[in-house]
Parts: sequence; C-alpha cells; structure tokens
Amino acid sequence: MKNRLLYLFLILIIPFVSISQEANDSLDTSKIKVYKFDIKQDIGPPVWRQTKDAFEEAEEWNADIFLIHMNTYGGMVVHADSIRTAILNSEKPVYVYIDNNAASAGALISIACDGIYMRTGANIGAATVVNQTGEAMPDKYQSYMRSTMRATAESHGKDTLIQNGDTIVKWKRDPLIAEAMVDPRTYIENVIDTGKVLTFTPNEAIKNGYCEGIANSVEEVLKELKVEDYVIKKYEPSGIEKLIDFMLNPMLQGLLIMILIGGIYFELQSPGIGFPLIASIIAAVLYFSPLYLDGLAANWEIILFIVGVALLGVEIFVIPGFGVAGVSGIVFIISGLSLSLIDNVNFDFEPRHVKALLGAILLVTFSMLASVIISINLSKRLFAGSGFLGRLALKAEGKIEEGYIGVDMSPKSLVGQKGFCGTDLRPSGKVIIDDEIYDAKSEDGFINKGTQVLVLRYETGQVYVMKAGNE
Repeated sequence: MKNRLLYLFLILIIPFVSISQEANDSLDTSKIKVYKFDIKQDIGPPVWRQTKDAFEEAEEWNADIFLIHMNTYGGMVVHADSIRTAILNSEKPVYVYIDNNAASAGALISIACDGIYMRTGANIGAATVVNQTGEAMPDKYQSYMRSTMRATAESHGKDTLIQNGDTIVKWKRDPLIAEAMVDPRTYIENVIDTGKVLTFTPNEAIKNGYCEGIANSVEEVLKELKVEDYVIKKYEPSGIEKLIDFMLNPMLQGLLIMILIGGIYFELQSPGIGFPLIASIIAAVLYFSPLYLDGLAANWEIILFIVGVALLGVEIFVIPGFGVAGVSGIVFIISGLSLSLIDNVNFDFEPRHVKALLGAILLVTFSMLASVIISINLSKRLFAGSGFLGRLALKAEGKIEEGYIGVDMSPKSLVGQKGFCGTDLRPSGKVIIDDEIYDAKSEDGFINKGTQVLVLRYETGQVYVMKAGNE
C-alpha cells in the first residue's frame, strides 16, 4: 500500500518538479538563454509559419541568442525572403549553424544571420533560381534574387581596417560574392570565374568573410561564440502544425473529397438540410483549411469551388434538364479542388506545373467518381434492408385504388363538358369552364382565343380539348 502511495505521489509531483526546474532555468539570469530552431527541410509555407512561431516564443522566453540549425537544399524564394526579413529585423543576435547544406534559399537565409558557422564538409551557395526540374528560371527571377542577395550582404555593413598605415574600408560580406552565388556571369578575381555559380566550402567561406568558424556540433558553435554557461530551448512544432501536416496527406485529402461529394449526393436525395450537407461542409472546411494555411489554396481557388457548387445547385433546383450551368459547375468544382493542391502562384504551364496539375486532377476526379459510386451503392443497401436504416425509408406503396393520390383529381369530372379558350392554344394555354380557369392542351393544333372547346380527358394536371364543332 505504501509503495502504491509513493508511486502515485511521484506521478503527481514529477511534472511540477520539471516545471519548477525549467522555471528556475528561465529565472536564472546567470545563464545565457539560447533558443534553437531547426531548418532541415525545403523552404516553404510550413517553415515560414514555424519561423514566426519560433521568433515569438524566443521573445516570450526572453532568449539571448537565436540559433538556426540548418540543413536544406533550398526552396521557395518568397518564403525564404520572409524569413530573411524576420532575421534582419530581429533585435536579438541570430546565428546559423550549417550542418551540411545551405543551398539556394538556405544561402539567402544564412547570409542574413549575424554569424555563420559551418560543419566540416558543409557548403553554402548555389542560389540560382531554378524550377523543380533544375532548369534556371528567366532572368527576371534571377535579377530579383541577385538584388536580394546583394542587399542582404550589404545589411551587415563595413569594416574599417588599417594596413601599412592606410585606412581600408570594405564590406563585412562582399555583395559581389553574394551575387556570384546567383549569377554565373559574375567574375571575382581569385574567387570565381565566369560561367560558374559560386559555392563555398567552410575554409573558402572563412577566407572570404562568409563564415565565422568551423564547428561540428551546436555545443562547438556556442564555444566559438564564447558562450559557456547556457541553457538551450528547442523549438517544437505546435499541435496545429502537426495537425496541418497530417491533414495534407493525399490519402486523407482524397477521403475528404469523397465525403464532400457524397454528402452533396445524399443531400439531394432528400428535402431540407440534414446531416449529409453538414458532413459535406465540414469536409470542405477540413480540405481547404490546411491547404490555405500552407499557402497552396488561394482565395480565388476557394471561390471557384463555391461558385461551382452554386451553379450545380441552380442547375438542379432552378433550371430543368442539365445544361451549361451544370457542366460549368462540375468544371469549377474540379478546378477549385485541383488547383488548391498545387503551388501555382506563378502558374505558367511549365512541364512541372502541368505534371502537378494532372496529378491533382486525377486525385480529385478519382475521389469524386469513387464517392458517387459508393454513395449510389450505399443508398441502395442501407435503406433497402430490414435493419435500423432500412426502417427509416418509406417502402409502403399508396395505390390510387385505395384512395392515395398526390394531386387533385376533381377536374376529371370535366370530361365531356364544354368551355372556351381563355388564351390562344399553341397547342397549350388556358381554357375557361364554368368560370374556372384550367391549364389545357389542344388536340386539334392551334385554336384561337374565345373558341368553344370540348374536354376530352384529364391527365398530368391539365385538360385535353378539341374544337367543340369537331366531335
């Protein structure tokens, strides 16, 4: 019994001990607070979101140093530029430890940092803007990258040196070297020849002012920074970040499309608003939300989907038949769902975009077809059986002979009576019989207004007539 009480006590007290220890570390002003943030994936919307969260958390923790642990081959320039700006605007010193690679967008982010440290065998550079096939993008993209790289290098200012009695002022990080990492046309004596894109090894980077030292661990980086008594806090993705990553799984996205389309299908089978429509709306929100937060789904793509659903609804409930509105609605729905899956900020129908688009369209159309087939099958099986769901469906047949009718059949008594045309019958129109107006259809073709007619029969909610003199 005592052991159980002790075990329970330990379970209850350990979390508070841990929290207290962390609190003590935070309150201990004698220790340098180092906030560590990993960039070990392609630069994109998730990394940018996490970067913002990391800087906010570092500020709340009152960190003294922000350390980026990097190993990336690059990524999207637009998000790399946002991260670069956040680093340049940081009031706290930001250092980067290049564990292996800092290529392309990773080089831009690294150059923005106050200090660069590299592992033996690491490299930095090769910042030419390329597409997913590795081909260089047009010069307008390269021009922007060249300018951004130069400006980032210039942001660190200049050093004043005295050599042989002469005062020499030079950039801490030469902007021309940053440009050479982008443009193979750049020539720098004893550094890079034309026709090559610049990439530095650690020793080359140190020689040219693009690395402060070589380190083979985070601890060695802090030693290089003369930081001895410190506490490290590592960034951990939030629950929302993990949920977004989970929701971006293609299999889950396909399942959400199936629920979305299936919900619409079942809702159309019954009047009013019910559970199928609610399920469809929830699936749409879960489908688009992570894509929107991830920077893939744009506002116009979501609007395109909504317009498609609206057009399909108009075709079904307002316009008889199936025509332009229905076809346009289906095309808009497929387009909205497909385009939201791909990055098309600069959609220019390059091979990489076409391949990604075809993959997205296949995923969406396959999921939609599977949803329709499964929905039709389920609607037959679930409501046709003798189980609980089967009892929800009305199976009894109301026969006319038993008095079950869905429309007023009293006009059947008009058969054989005479009246006159209230409008021209072409061949449909109105007739007046005993001062009552009825929908009518002529069996004699065109009949002028005012002509006397004879009622032949009553069907489908209208009387069938002929000229009274023709009987």
